[in-house]
Amino acid sequence: MKNTVRILLMLICLSVKIQAQNPIIKDIFTADPAPLVHNGILYLYTGHDTATTEDTNYKMADWHVFSTIDMKTWKDHGAVLSPSIFSWANGDAYAAQCVERNGKFYWFVSTFHKKDNVSEGGAAIGVAVSDNPTGPFKDAIGKALITNEMTTDKKHSWDDIDPTVFVDDDGQAYMYWGNGSCKWVKLKENMIELDSSITVVELKNYIEGPWLYKRKGLYYLVYASEGTKPEMIEYCTSKSPTGPWDYRGIIQENVPNSFTTHPGIIDYKGKSYFFYHNGSLPTGGSYRRAICVDYLYYNKDGSIKKIVQTTEGVKKVK
Repeated sequence: MKNTVRILLMLICLSVKIQAQNPIIKDIFTADPAPLVHNGILYLYTGHDTATTEDTNYKMADWHVFSTIDMKTWKDHGAVLSPSIFSWANGDAYAAQCVERNGKFYWFVSTFHKKDNVSEGGAAIGVAVSDNPTGPFKDAIGKALITNEMTTDKKHSWDDIDPTVFVDDDGQAYMYWGNGSCKWVKLKENMIELDSSITVVELKNYIEGPWLYKRKGLYYLVYASEGTKPEMIEYCTSKSPTGPWDYRGIIQENVPNSFTTHPGIIDYKGKSYFFYHNGSLPTGGSYRRAICVDYLYYNKDGSIKKIVQTTEGVKKVK
């Protein structure tokens, strides 16, 4: 009888292990997910944590691209971009997002700027461009789009990180970003020039990692919040991409074994998905993170239901 019970328990544990999808990338440490759908394929742009278990800060060597057509099997396209491609950069590969426009793919990245006659250093935002969602990518401008000297509302040097870019139905592109405060600016159609002055927007509990999108005429600004620390995910909505923003609440509580989390939201094949990272891989942690995905659901009034974090992840789609 005891042997039978033991075997049943082993089979149950094996079944759970087989069904577990999260984290979705298991062979390297990944962070800051940014999904993009193009030609029926979901592409996932990520950071790459390379810190050792003893390191006490981020080490992020490059950005990776993964893709899927069924939400279960992920193809690794490798490290297709690194800060070294930008002659003005000397920092790590912080959060980034790639968007498509007019047949080209623009990858907005955050890293750090060299000290030179343009900048005294600090965080900066650059743009890489490619004709293909998986590269090769090159510096689209030859200089940073945003430097630390262009924003003065915060005194720390890493406030210009975590860009999210959204192209509205009328063709106007917007970029939101920032650590400690949230800033936004319009972009020209070429996606490599600013088309307005920079505006700082006040958001409740905002800390970093914004994600901007539109659904059924309502604009959503989702972001990592201070909360009670570690970070949580909260959001606001508006009838305009520039606000005013109405605070709507917390949608994701603290994640396992990581101080930070980062949202990436996309609709794909009839479902809404919420990407985020935690520290749940073996030897993982705040500087060795792993990307997960779970379903995102809306209420009838457009508000977002609380995200249920699972190890099972999401089901395979056709």
